[in-house]
Amino acid sequence: MRIPLVDLKIQYQDIKEEVLAEISQALDGMQLFLGKNVQTVETEFAAYCGTQHAIGVGSGTDALHIAIRACGIGPGDEVITVSNTFIATVEAIILAGARPVFVDIDPVTQNMDPALVEKAITPRTKAILPVHLFGQTADMDPILALAHKHKLKVIEDACQAHGAEYKGKRAGSLGDVGCFSFYFTKNLGAYGESGIITTSDPEIAKRCRMIRDHGQSAKYYHSMMGINGRLDEIQAAVLKVKMPHLDSWIEKRRNLAQLYNSGLPSSIIKPKEMPWAKHVYYVYVIRTQKRDELKNWLESKEISTGIHYPVPIHQQDAWLAAGGIKVSLPVTERITSEILSLPMYPELKNIEIDYICGCIREFAKSG
Repeated sequence: MRIPLVDLKIQYQDIKEEVLAEISQALDGMQLFLGKNVQTVETEFAAYCGTQHAIGVGSGTDALHIAIRACGIGPGDEVITVSNTFIATVEAIILAGARPVFVDIDPVTQNMDPALVEKAITPRTKAILPVHLFGQTADMDPILALAHKHKLKVIEDACQAHGAEYKGKRAGSLGDVGCFSFYFTKNLGAYGESGIITTSDPEIAKRCRMIRDHGQSAKYYHSMMGINGRLDEIQAAVLKVKMPHLDSWIEKRRNLAQLYNSGLPSSIIKPKEMPWAKHVYYVYVIRTQKRDELKNWLESKEISTGIHYPVPIHQQDAWLAAGGIKVSLPVTERITSEILSLPMYPELKNIEIDYICGCIREFAKSG
């Protein structure tokens, strides 16, 4: 039994005819620049998240970079975030000219530890940027309270959290602005690169729309320096087809996670859904001190695994090359040596979960 980490082909076969029809229609009309597909995705995704606005952009990295700039953050400013994330989180801060300031993570959720944030605030701090890692939101109430106290913006990195909830509210609606990636492996993914920004602040939305389109207030009238960061009309056509399926795909992921939870041995640390959260399991990440041995064992059983992410950003060469300082984040450093992502996608079969769990139980018994 060969089980990949992600299998995109199965899902594509289920929606293939509808996807091809929408792409063909877009090409027949040749309205490829911020056309009706982009407008539909923006309207529907804003409604889905519970925000007033959504702005389609070229990638999750674009979403973060544009949102940071739209919040008025630039050179000399600081943004508090975490090192336990994909590097785009920090790239976006640096690309805006600001300085990332790292705080450590909560060992259970692997998200930002709110108790550490206030000590990191300085007169230069302009925003807090929590990451909703792996599909579960950070604990937002204490973060939002600190932001209100210190008059800071809250920018959600929700690139892995489409449909995730915090106390009944969806990711992307909790802070001042939310940033999503539609990278093709995400719970809602295009067939290439794209992303979206969500906000209920009309001024932030206006600036986001301008920055993504070369800073234009009207065609060929540029009010600010922007970028080419628009959502592609073809990718929007794919997203338009996929959006009605998102909630059912999420429920399948949640059901699969419960099968993992009940089937894995007690020696494995499993992801914990917090009482205030609805976890959407973009990836299913376990922890074990024998991570590398288990990874090799599973690969010998033809089970693919991943590590999200093996080297935290504060230990990357790119961080130091960009002028980053050496910091100690002991929880992040310990956890990133233990994490292992198991196969997770809506079409994964129960029998495949049973096989994976059986192989891990066998590994655990072997010592």
